[in-house]
Amino acid sequence: RVHAEGHSDEAPAAGAARLAATEQDLPTHPAFATMLRKQARMRREYMQKRAADAKEASTADRKRKLRTAVDEGRTVPTELRGEADALLAEMELNGAPGPSSSTPDLDSEYASAGVADPRILLTTSHDPSSRLVQFLKEMKLVFPNTSRMNRGGHTVKQIVETCRADGFTDLVVLQEHRGVPDGLVVSHMPHGPTAYFGLANVTMRHDIEGATNMSEAYPHLVIDNLTSKVGARVATILKHLFPVPKPDSKRVVSLVNRADLLSFRHHVYAKEKADVHLYEAPASRRECAEIASRVAEEP
Repeated sequence: RVHAEGHSDEAPAAGAARLAATEQDLPTHPAFATMLRKQARMRREYMQKRAADAKEASTADRKRKLRTAVDEGRTVPTELRGEADALLAEMELNGAPGPSSSTPDLDSEYASAGVADPRILLTTSHDPSSRLVQFLKEMKLVFPNTSRMNRGGHTVKQIVETCRADGFTDLVVLQEHRGVPDGLVVSHMPHGPTAYFGLANVTMRHDIEGATNMSEAYPHLVIDNLTSKVGARVATILKHLFPVPKPDSKRVVSLVNRADLLSFRHHVYAKEKADVHLYEAPASRRECAEIASRVAEEP
């Protein structure tokens, strides 16, 4: 059994006390205003970069359309006739844009991924059932470097502020309906993105007959059929929840998309001479219902 290098669980009472102390003491702390100004500045710089990337992508797309029309001897599109001369002059100076410049770097929040391992704060909705608590424990083993926190009466805004202050890279919230896990929210810190996944057919480790102990080694990822623009966005959000594995890791996590249903499978394999045996761990099907471009900050 291989153990990942992670952060130990926070005791529920200690975690609740620390959050309460944060909420009570921070407004009067001299560094609180500085922290708020820093967050506002980071958010402003991030939104300005997003706007600049979107403008650059739009310009590159217009140049590509104009270059295609000129090369094929077709009429210049109506929407480009007013700026055709200016675009042609700019292309003469800079050259025609390549395919890689047409897409803005919307996932620039993951630009530093791989430099340091992700840190995840895992929690549930209010008043979780015993099965959701069990699912919480299972998901802590699925995602390496995860700290588990009891939700208690804390709001989403309080938890997000705690994640930002303590250097967590992602917040994962598990939801349920009548004792059945049915939702998973992933929010990347500090500015998003946020994705909501509906869960169906959740199978936990104890529901599988003869299931083996779950390895905590960093897993290899197998991502299949997430090739569309939204699919690539979803793949980026999910794959950055896992650190880079060692080459000899025998743990595999697969995310397979079929008809917009994302099947999650978790295996450990073992080699015995010429044979390879797979041992399955918990699984589920996830349906990506919504992707937001910001972290939810309201209760």
